[in-house]
Amino acid sequence: MDDSLYFSEQHHQVREMVREFAQTHVAPVARELDRTSTFPWENIKRMGELGMLGVPWSEELGGAGLDQIAYYITIHEMAKVDASHGLTISAHTNLGTSPIVEFGTQAQRERYVPLLASGAVLGGFGLTEPGAGSDAGGTATTAEDKGDHFLLNGAKIFITHAGVGEIFSVTARTDPGQGHRGITSFIVTKDTVDLDQCRELGVGHAPDLPKIEGVRAGKKEDKMGWRASDTRELHFDNAVIPKENMLGERGSGFVNFLKTLDAGRIGIAALSLGIAEGAYQAALEYAGTRKQFGRYIGSFQGISFKLADMAMEIEAGTHLLYTAARLKQAGKPFKKEAAMAKLFCSELAMRATTEAVQIFGGYGYTAEYPVERMMRDAKVCEIGEGTSEIQRIVIARHILGSVVDG
Repeated sequence: MDDSLYFSEQHHQVREMVREFAQTHVAPVARELDRTSTFPWENIKRMGELGMLGVPWSEELGGAGLDQIAYYITIHEMAKVDASHGLTISAHTNLGTSPIVEFGTQAQRERYVPLLASGAVLGGFGLTEPGAGSDAGGTATTAEDKGDHFLLNGAKIFITHAGVGEIFSVTARTDPGQGHRGITSFIVTKDTVDLDQCRELGVGHAPDLPKIEGVRAGKKEDKMGWRASDTRELHFDNAVIPKENMLGERGSGFVNFLKTLDAGRIGIAALSLGIAEGAYQAALEYAGTRKQFGRYIGSFQGISFKLADMAMEIEAGTHLLYTAARLKQAGKPFKKEAAMAKLFCSELAMRATTEAVQIFGGYGYTAEYPVERMMRDAKVCEIGEGTSEIQRIVIARHILGSVVDG
């Protein structure tokens, strides 16, 4: 691909920095972190110091002061080596921080964003509930107006960083009977579950940040993939939320969070494309070193065609991803393009990793090679931040809207 279509010299520098970091600090530990389902706090500290946890935010707010394309490059490159590290960047930056940047007051931005953008603490996003997955409007968590505060009750599920994080943007129903317009978003805080380790490392915990009593993390989910990423329930038991913690206008929570998800879909596209490329590169190298019947297996048409298809689809996914990213960077509408990039790249990740395992044969089914981990990591990309079915609905509405409405 002609990188000049999307990347500046600065973008190339970011890509090389992330590549070097991933090979030096992530590749040697990725397999063990996956096996033990361990959150990589030491690498989180390094990533924060390098600005990877605040790439698109201004230097005034503690970020790296780069653009959206640099941010998606960071996820893309990291995911080539390990999806869990890439997801941490994506979930923290887009889901945990961007709602405060986009919809918060100046006081909220100044209070919370520097902690998040610097990587001092991790953030998360509370939307999904047992009865509100693809139907996010089914929110049942309630925020009862008590005059000078809201009383928050309910639970969120499958929340990235629910345990390790300290700052969250969450939705709750403030006005029953108002449908989507009755949903409001709030900033809530709690202590990380890894207090001792975080205090020792000097990352992940802000002792001066007021925490809200009644906000707690549930048990850690034992997942098929993304195992080095923290996923848990987030519970609210009569949590007292100060009025100044309301995020955006009352009743705007649903609409604002859909905007957050649109941007997040570009992030999952970047993550998915990285997984696909990582699997492709591993399979390509293996095909040039593994011999059967006296020949390198890459010389057999059955293998070479698989690799050709993977290379072609990765090229197509790259254009979809960075077209959506460029639109977002320019402040233009990108909802359809984000859905297309997320749908194509997530399904590509599943195809590419499956084919990579096939190319490796029996070895691909063992933990000795990374493609089995990549295959497990790929599956959830078709589910998180809007399933493949939801993406097709979004795309169909855009392309058929004028026809159907007319």
